[in-house]
Amino acid sequence: MEYIYAAMILHTVGNEINEENVTKILEAAGVDVDESRVKALIAALEDVDIDEAIETSAIAAAPAAAAAPAAAAEEEEEEEEEEESEEEAEEEAAAGLGALFG
Repeated sequence: MEYIYAAMILHTVGNEINEENVTKILEAAGVDVDESRVKALIAALEDVDIDEAIETSAIAAAPAAAAAPAAAAEEEEEEEEEEESEEEAEEEAAAGLGALFG
């Protein structure tokens, strides 16, 4: 991931994403740079519009992020209902035992 982060930093500050710049960032971060990975990254990003890729991934992530709280609330509600059912069952069992001794 650090290789991609280096490319993102370069993109964000408006510098060219090339082998030399990516290597400088990685070395500054203390990464043991693998030249073949740097070359592969540069080749992979050659025809990519980074702004478009960021926008597309942000749009795709938004519905999933919005759905997560709803799913969590639903799960919490189910847990509460289950706890209430267990409590009712315990109360019924206790009432039944009470009738034996009453």
